Amino acid sequence: MSRYIESELKPFNAKAYQAGDFFDISDADVKGKWAVFFFYPADFTFVCPTELGDLADNYEEFKKLGVEIYSVSTDTHFTHKAWHDSSETIGKIQYPMIGDPTGTITRNFGVMIEEEGIADRGTFVIDPEGKIQIVEITAGGIGRDAQELLRKIKAAQYVAAHPGEVCPAKWKEGEETLAPSLDLVGKI
Repeated sequence: MSRYIESELKPFNAKAYQAGDFFDISDADVKGKWAVFFFYPADFTFVCPTELGDLADNYEEFKKLGVEIYSVSTDTHFTHKAWHDSSETIGKIQYPMIGDPTGTITRNFGVMIEEEGIADRGTFVIDPEGKIQIVEITAGGIGRDAQELLRKIKAAQYVAAHPGEVCPAKWKEGEETLAPSLDLVGKI
């Protein structure tokens, strides 16, 4: 596995589905804002709709933080629309659903399961400069939690806005941070 943190978003061009429309999307559309690339194995499956529904239920909170969510699977944008139209849970989604049938984006992020042609469950938070700040990859049977992702994004945004400060374990917005220094060594 190559190093993810601080690596640059790689170029891509794809088709996406959002709010009844298809549109073209590229890496250039992502840069300049905080973004989450949320990879999942496939449409019309079992754990995936629970995760995507959880993101949909929390989408307004992500938007308040200036974060766009991009769900990505190796399905086509047409399949995303069909799933959106046929599933009550997926029908709640307002964020872009990117189709990656060639696997280009999935491979760019290193989460392609080659022998199956599908993605691992991978979450990548990209900062406005196009650099990866958070990575989470889980096994296929382990769903992710939107509230925990929100907490991590708040910490990443805080650290970006406050050079010289870091967020300790379980940090929540409004709690104390740390300023790494020689005085703290061995005292935590």
